[in-house]
Amino acid sequence: MKTKQLYIILFLLILTAGKALAADTNNRNDVNATVTGNTTFAFDLYAKLAKDSKTSNLFFSPYSISTALAMTYGGARGETQSQMANVLNFTLPNQKLYSAFGDLQKHLIQENKSGGYQLLLANALWGQKGEPFLKEFLDSTQNYYGAGLRQLDFINETERSRQIINSWVEENTKDKIKDLIPQGDIDRDTILVLTNAIYFKGDWKTKFKKKDTQSTDFYLSAKDKVKADMMQVKEKFKCYADEKMQVLELPYKNNELSMLVFLPNKIEGLAEIENTLSTERLNDSLSKMRTTEIEIYLPKFKMTWGTFSLKKTLIDLGMSNAFKAGKADFSGINGRKNLWVSDVFHKAFIEVNEEGTEAAAGTAVVIVKSIEIPMVFRADHPFIFIIKDNRSGSILFMGRMMNPSE
Repeated sequence: MKTKQLYIILFLLILTAGKALAADTNNRNDVNATVTGNTTFAFDLYAKLAKDSKTSNLFFSPYSISTALAMTYGGARGETQSQMANVLNFTLPNQKLYSAFGDLQKHLIQENKSGGYQLLLANALWGQKGEPFLKEFLDSTQNYYGAGLRQLDFINETERSRQIINSWVEENTKDKIKDLIPQGDIDRDTILVLTNAIYFKGDWKTKFKKKDTQSTDFYLSAKDKVKADMMQVKEKFKCYADEKMQVLELPYKNNELSMLVFLPNKIEGLAEIENTLSTERLNDSLSKMRTTEIEIYLPKFKMTWGTFSLKKTLIDLGMSNAFKAGKADFSGINGRKNLWVSDVFHKAFIEVNEEGTEAAAGTAVVIVKSIEIPMVFRADHPFIFIIKDNRSGSILFMGRMMNPSE
């Protein structure tokens, strides 16, 4: 009898372990699918931003933007949701997608066990006081993104609300991202703001020696050049080269994160590389990398990019309905079709020097409420009226009705 009971217990343990392993495998597959989609969106967004600003520096956080828009996506429905999924390359069913983003965030935070770098991630919702947001939406953003609802009074304390949100972003990016939301872009119609903040600081595994840094030429084109503080080191690194470019991997301490540098072989060859940059090209380059001793010259640089409105870029990529009052469907947020995105703001900072890299970014999705037209127009109290010529717009007559019985 005891032997039979033991077999039953062993069977149940094996069955439980098998289910846990299958669940873990499914979770990993979902996270991998999410990362693949985010990477595709990153290259799509880069291509559009690079095309729109051909000769200027560019720096942004695809992860921050994807996360902020993923939270927003949780409240999207119908065609609005479909357009967002296509642009953001979300392929998983809703619940699996939210869970995958949550698991990815936990992975990014928890995997830093060695202390080789700092990686801070934070999300938050900022809602109008008294607004009846759906419990399902609030629970999802809290459970999967750690984004609790913080109530503000956009109607009566508009500017103070903007300052509170910007201060939160500044605090969660170690003071690197300031004034994310510009003055005037929060108004009395604002109903909800969704924010993400990300901060990274890591030391190179192989540091550059400051004494070796020299001011040398940096070629803007075949004809133009400027002086730059060029760091240099000779050491073994992973790299890859073909007839178009060289790819270098610079690992940070403990190898958990790296910087990849794509360098065209020609001084004016960047556009050609940009046109072929994709998830497949990235994976192909990574698979062909080999460790070899190489002499590296890399400029020190410091850059702040933004605050930048992503509205036009996202519309051009195919996410138009979200930004149109009357067409946007974010009924998953409050149960009604009266919300739309007024803008998406992004700002990023990076500094690269002999010690390593410090980078930060913030994203804010600003959602406003449409003024609803009532279904009944009852002119039973004083009103103003105008008679105008619709061809020219000229006002021909204008008056007010105070008492129709006079």
